[in-house]
Amino acid sequence: MIDFNYWSPTYIAFGRGKESRTGELVRRFGGHKALLHYGGGSAVRSGLLDRVKASLAEAGVGFVELGGVKPNPRSSLIEEGVRLAIAEGVDFLLAVGGGSVVDSSKAIAIGAANGGEWRRYYVGREVKVKPAIPAALPVGVVLTIAAAGSEGSPNSVVNLEPENLKRAAGGDILRPKFAVMNPELTMSLPPFQTACGLADMFAHLCERYFSPTADVVLSDNLCEAVMRAVVEEGAKVMANPTDYQARANIMWAGTLAHNDVCGAGRVQDWSSHGIEHELSALYDCAHGAGLAVVMPAWMTYVHAADDARFARFARNVFGVGVGESDAKAALDGIAAFRAWLKSLGLPLNFAELGAREEDIPFLVRKLNLSGNTLGGFMPLADDDVAAIYRLCL
Repeated sequence: MIDFNYWSPTYIAFGRGKESRTGELVRRFGGHKALLHYGGGSAVRSGLLDRVKASLAEAGVGFVELGGVKPNPRSSLIEEGVRLAIAEGVDFLLAVGGGSVVDSSKAIAIGAANGGEWRRYYVGREVKVKPAIPAALPVGVVLTIAAAGSEGSPNSVVNLEPENLKRAAGGDILRPKFAVMNPELTMSLPPFQTACGLADMFAHLCERYFSPTADVVLSDNLCEAVMRAVVEEGAKVMANPTDYQARANIMWAGTLAHNDVCGAGRVQDWSSHGIEHELSALYDCAHGAGLAVVMPAWMTYVHAADDARFARFARNVFGVGVGESDAKAALDGIAAFRAWLKSLGLPLNFAELGAREEDIPFLVRKLNLSGNTLGGFMPLADDDVAAIYRLCL
């Protein structure tokens, strides 16, 4: 295990009806006037937005609204949000939605606290040392999708226009002050969206689990336990979308997968996320769907760097490869992972995702490694990334 610092101050209000506490929590964490940020019509149609507004009013919290967040959140709406937040003098960002809404809110929180400047903190793989974010308004979350884990993470990923670059910012200053998590709010999600969420949280665990760091038995076991829960409870959710207990387990798994409790003290990889971000930026596909294509291809390309690690994954997460050599068990585990993704109805290749082979050189250029390498498990250069994209065909 390597030395680390860990700070995760997010207050979690978990369970049925907890959205009624939203106004109270905004006040508790210093908010007097909030920018209420959300996505499409589901929060309106379900009545959730009205319940949140009522809670804010009851707590004496003023608010202004900005809806319209799309998957792969766009910088144009963020710019609009920053202008609105500054003009209205808001002191709190309240995200009602999933990871895209939370990430967009975090970007607005940066801009509103720094005179409108936020883009410079969203950088790509070519930047070795990311600029520290000097200030951000506090962010709270009413979560409606179990997936990205943004409700407990210090990260934000957005799509920068007009360049169409998917880039990330990070720092503990971006961790939400609170997250309201009612599993019932996820029950109306379409099956494909639920499946994309399961793939996303599983990938967050893989990015931490596949590590060159030795002597990390505790976090190895934590990762494997949460992975198994995602697979087992995910099957229940897909079979019965209104299974409250399964939804609750999945929702909490999404948070644990990305608040870094499973990744502390170990080198992490994140190459699959970097490779996928170029797919969702170019084709506007769901992030979880893109990961379902990229992750097995990445595993196929890199497993020989540490077959024992992949064999452990196979045996302890999917229960395959027992009694086999590590090399054979590693392949069994990758096959089991693909089969699980297929069972969720997710795409497994470029054709099913809507991506094109002829775009591979462009995708590699857009990643812009600039001579650097990608990933902590097996460092990848441009040619390696191109080879992984070809394994996605």
